[in-house]
Amino acid sequence: MVKEHYYNLITQWTGNKGAGTKDYRAYTRGYRISSAGKDDILASADPAFLGDSSKYNPEEFLLAAISSCHMLWFLHLCADSGVVVVDYVDNANGTMIESSGGGGQFKEVMLRPTVSVTEHSMMSKLDEIHERAHKKCFISNSVNFPVTFIGTYKVSNGL
Repeated sequence: MVKEHYYNLITQWTGNKGAGTKDYRAYTRGYRISSAGKDDILASADPAFLGDSSKYNPEEFLLAAISSCHMLWFLHLCADSGVVVVDYVDNANGTMIESSGGGGQFKEVMLRPTVSVTEHSMMSKLDEIHERAHKKCFISNSVNFPVTFIGTYKVSNGL
């Protein structure tokens, strides 16, 4: 049985400095993302496109969506497999290519999770679980560029 899930949010431009988009430099790239019952996220364009470097940009949101989706599937599959993860930190990287006409696309994303488990014997299962998580990740399955990973694993008894 196929299930459909629907998502809704509001993206509102907040960068009108009084003249609207009268000129390319007459407005800021600031915007607010909101959804019922959740904190607002203030965002902007990448600084390369006149955005605010102190705010997240759409490219970072895409990278975060891929990284967090993979992580959540990985943790789920670890729990199902008896692998006890006590820490997970992903240093994800993405490469975007800007075309001469002003558009562009992502070329690739590399996930670099560092995973701590409670027993050394669990480490041999982690690459295979990452592969399964990658195949299940909704976001990775929705993009048209390669998403790869290199895991670093360690043992920690700290729960």
